[in-house]
Amino acid sequence: MSSTSSGDVFIIILGVVLAAAYLFRDQVFAATQPKVAATPARENGSANPRDFVQKMKAGNKRLVIFYGSQTGTAEEYAIRIAKEAKAKFGLTSLVCDPEEYDFENLDSLPEGTAAIFVMASYGEGEPTDNAVTLLQNFSDTSFDFTKGAHRLEGLKYVIFGLGNRTYEHYNLVARQFDQYLSEMGAERIGERGEGDDDKSMEEDYLEWKDGMWDAFAKALNVEEGQGGDSADFAVSELASHPQEKVYLGELSARALTKTKGIHDAKNPFAAPVSVSRELFQDVGDRNCVHVELNIEGSGMTYQHGDHIGVWPTNAELEVDRLLCALGLYDKKDTVIGIESLDPALAKVPFPALAGRQILGTFAKFAPTPEAEAFMREVNTNKDTYHNVVANGCLKVGEILQTAAGNDITGIPNKDNTTVWKIPFDIIVSSIPRLQPRYYSISSSPKLFPNSIHVTCVVLKYKSESDKVPTRWVYGVGSNFLLNLKHASNGETAPLVTISGVANTVLPAYAIEGPRGAYRQETVYKSPVHVRRSTFRLPTNPKSPVIMIGPGTGVAPFRGFVQERVALARRTVEKNGPDALNDWGKITLFYGCRKSTEDFLYAEEWPKYGEELKGKFTLHCAFSREKFRSDGSKIYVQDLIWDDRANIAEGIINGKGYVYICGDAKNMAKAVEETLAKILGEAKGGSAEVEGAAEVKMLKERSRLLLDVWS
Repeated sequence: MSSTSSGDVFIIILGVVLAAAYLFRDQVFAATQPKVAATPARENGSANPRDFVQKMKAGNKRLVIFYGSQTGTAEEYAIRIAKEAKAKFGLTSLVCDPEEYDFENLDSLPEGTAAIFVMASYGEGEPTDNAVTLLQNFSDTSFDFTKGAHRLEGLKYVIFGLGNRTYEHYNLVARQFDQYLSEMGAERIGERGEGDDDKSMEEDYLEWKDGMWDAFAKALNVEEGQGGDSADFAVSELASHPQEKVYLGELSARALTKTKGIHDAKNPFAAPVSVSRELFQDVGDRNCVHVELNIEGSGMTYQHGDHIGVWPTNAELEVDRLLCALGLYDKKDTVIGIESLDPALAKVPFPALAGRQILGTFAKFAPTPEAEAFMREVNTNKDTYHNVVANGCLKVGEILQTAAGNDITGIPNKDNTTVWKIPFDIIVSSIPRLQPRYYSISSSPKLFPNSIHVTCVVLKYKSESDKVPTRWVYGVGSNFLLNLKHASNGETAPLVTISGVANTVLPAYAIEGPRGAYRQETVYKSPVHVRRSTFRLPTNPKSPVIMIGPGTGVAPFRGFVQERVALARRTVEKNGPDALNDWGKITLFYGCRKSTEDFLYAEEWPKYGEELKGKFTLHCAFSREKFRSDGSKIYVQDLIWDDRANIAEGIINGKGYVYICGDAKNMAKAVEETLAKILGEAKGGSAEVEGAAEVKMLKERSRLLLDVWS
């Protein structure tokens, strides 16, 4: 959302705020929203907008907080730290996207100030796009700050990293920042914080922050209690306002005003769905959708291996549930104005207080003593929070209903939902903007220059808490795409009805978009943007390529193979039918349950093989169809071991490249262990020594690349 007049005021329909809020699963208040596409006013007339020190002095700010964020989570934690500094010590902060500032004057922060770095590690220990330059400046000893040296004596800093322990280079970026800052003479305040997204980023943050704030108070000579509760926003109902200036769910100012501009994460493109179909042969209770999005005329481009960000909305049922719990159902179409009262948060209309921390604030407005006691317990006891909220997969509205003793299995309405009189400015501050869902693009621009293909398994599972009723839980992004498929094909979908029972059928979404912007007659659209990746084929087709991608992990490899098919067509056309003879082998290891149930793109692989003149080989593990002689299941790592002679030859002598896509915790780990065993044996040693060294070398030389998730 964006300003209609300044960077601080937003006009929006009340219900839209909740439709765009992140309400899904155990990360109850987890990610944050894209930055507002508004230009902040210069505070000193001709002031340099890239000079953060100048802005700190002009705004009397004692903290500058830099965030390296790829998906918005690090930005959220940066804002949380700013809010807590204000509440605890009365200190105001400047929250900065590193891309928007220059860093030569980092050695010139005013006396009594500190810098805070909130840095996520992306991919295999890479800095996020917006932190690349900053990290380069820190690591480059020839980069001089304003005092003429690569030194930062006198700088006090705090650092918190966001990572995932299933990746080899856990929180590498935060550790690098910490190392470089220390080497330049800066003084760290407290311990370095490291959040693990594989377990609980929130709990890691909560355990770290108290000790950090104690050290912070001593380092800056400040006392707690100087701040206090103060609203971040003023929310007012507007009796009248020009309708064309009211946000109804538009994702950017350009989308609202229908003006042209670059399409990216700040201004997604509404891409028409040109093709959508089911990929599973036997659907049953599972779905996997293939969606083709038309990007012609958008100005967007992509490469094989890139990701596409799909911007869903929340299910209608959950929007209604929260409206009812807040006593706002009858006002869902009311126009409201939201004014930022803190300039540090002006660019972010919906900052978040994540997880159980905000439940203590909600407890103050509980409708009964019992509801307050419930909220206090889940707020203060992390085990209770985990058992009730995380395992129960409770969304915000469901937490409020559960605390009040309401039945969360019924369709929510005003009669069966107790009202919590929580001030709406707290809701705005507490529930962040729904973030895009990222998918590995499953096509190549060489074959489909105007179309991006998405391969998405639909997430649906049962909650596992014994503290709340068991319910079906639906992934927001994947079920949004499933709804688009049903609507695009004119299919009858089992959407939520007036049956009186929630979570028994597929959720419905407002897929027509704000002002019907995502539908044109029978064509539906989805707002999307492209995120660049380093997951790329070698440029030389003579290099052997080994790809491991079970399930939807095969998505980028469909794009890889298409990329090679396009090159093969041009090569054969130019040099004749024998032109591919010296090409390296292209091998794909794929796995699923059964060849007749969930074999993705089964009809395409033989055709690709023909065009690649025998250079492409597909190995399939059907875990519920073909078994070992002892009855055990066969997985992709087993196929790799069976083909170990070719694997070792391709990697060691052929200087081949290895790619892994899919589950990080189990599959990717097992595949890497198998590779180490193969390479160790080929080198005449062990997996633990020679094999591990070979795997490490492959990663360092970008010959082993991963696109994995946990």
